[in-house]
Amino acid sequence: MRKLFFLISALIVSATMMAEDHVMAATKSASKSQQPTANSQQPAEALSLSLREAQNYAVSQNRALKNASLAVQEAYAARWQTIASMLPQVDGSYSYSNYLGYSASMETAMGKFNIDMPNVGALGVTASIGINGQGIVGALLNNIAIDMKKIALEQSESQLRGSVMGAYVSVLALQSIAGLLDSSLVNIRELEAITQYAVDAGAAEQTAADQIRVRVNTMKNSINAQKRSIELATNSLKVLLDVPVETTLTLTDSIEAILSPESVLNLLAENFTIENNLNYQLLRKQVDLAEKNVHMAGWAYGPTVSLGYNYTNQQYYGEGGMRMTPPNVIQVSVRMPLWSSGKRAAAVVEKKIALEEAKNTLSETTDNLAIQYRQLCYNLTNAYETYLNEKENIEVAQRVFASATNKYKYGASSNMELTNASNDLISAESSYVQSILSLVNAQVDLDEFLNN
Repeated sequence: MRKLFFLISALIVSATMMAEDHVMAATKSASKSQQPTANSQQPAEALSLSLREAQNYAVSQNRALKNASLAVQEAYAARWQTIASMLPQVDGSYSYSNYLGYSASMETAMGKFNIDMPNVGALGVTASIGINGQGIVGALLNNIAIDMKKIALEQSESQLRGSVMGAYVSVLALQSIAGLLDSSLVNIRELEAITQYAVDAGAAEQTAADQIRVRVNTMKNSINAQKRSIELATNSLKVLLDVPVETTLTLTDSIEAILSPESVLNLLAENFTIENNLNYQLLRKQVDLAEKNVHMAGWAYGPTVSLGYNYTNQQYYGEGGMRMTPPNVIQVSVRMPLWSSGKRAAAVVEKKIALEEAKNTLSETTDNLAIQYRQLCYNLTNAYETYLNEKENIEVAQRVFASATNKYKYGASSNMELTNASNDLISAESSYVQSILSLVNAQVDLDEFLNN
């Protein structure tokens, strides 16, 4: 009895430790990519981040990504439940019965007998194990589910990194434009002062000074709108980083370093390997899942083999009593389904149809991915060329505005020429920002698509 008790205790402890080790291993694997960087240890009041550091910080702090990681751990726990259902199941029980002095009577040809019914305690241990084909296939289905959760986690991380890059570059671009507008405002205010002096001296009309003042107010409105846009973009970045709104962010990378020709050309030069694409991987797993579902439905025709052991130790408290229960019982059973009126056959047909649908979706997606790759490369090339042109345009617009300003100082240009140069500069700055955002989006889209 004592040996059996220790054997059962050891079995339970071992199974519990195996389950915990199984899930903990999954936890370490799933959260490996979410280890906080050195910058994540900085105080929340101020953060100085490069683009790479900002992406790593967001990965380590973003709650949505943490939930995706927890989903992987849940899938590991679900797989262990399936596996454990096919391992030995041990239950213990103890019961005590008090018959309150009752005696059973029995009449035979030899006379009447009274049988005392003493109080009795019973200790029972039951061990069982049952295996069938559906349970084994179920464990394989859990493996596929884990892989799909991992792919979803990788997709979420890739999308988060892309979103951080877009928000990061947006802040840099808007800050750059704000600096250009500030310098332009200084020049226009200088012209306003010069024009007003000329009006006061009688050398110019008040209309000329008023027109310059309109340009000053227009430029101030543009600067105020730009500052609000910077605050909005910065708050969007803070949301992705999951930091308090009071946090001061300092971005250490420059637009030129992020949008360098080398980074764009290197991305365009990367080979497209369809097996690396996350959408393709997910669809491939869905086909595998559909195949296993067909096997699962087929195994509904298979047998279920069960093995059980029952130990019972009865202890009578008093004299008498009949020991009718054997202390040790071993049971072996095989259950085979025979007839279900076509229910199982229909289930197999249904799963086979679902498998064909999954295969068709995979084939269609495979063809579309090749076309999508060419389109994304075209989008990136076009966006990069537009960015270079707009960058040159803003430099030209700045030179034209500076020239018009100098000419106006010495009376060599009209107020209309200065106004047109100012409008062209504001328009060029707006187009420049839009070209930067388009380039970043195209770069992020292709990078996520390649997943190299």
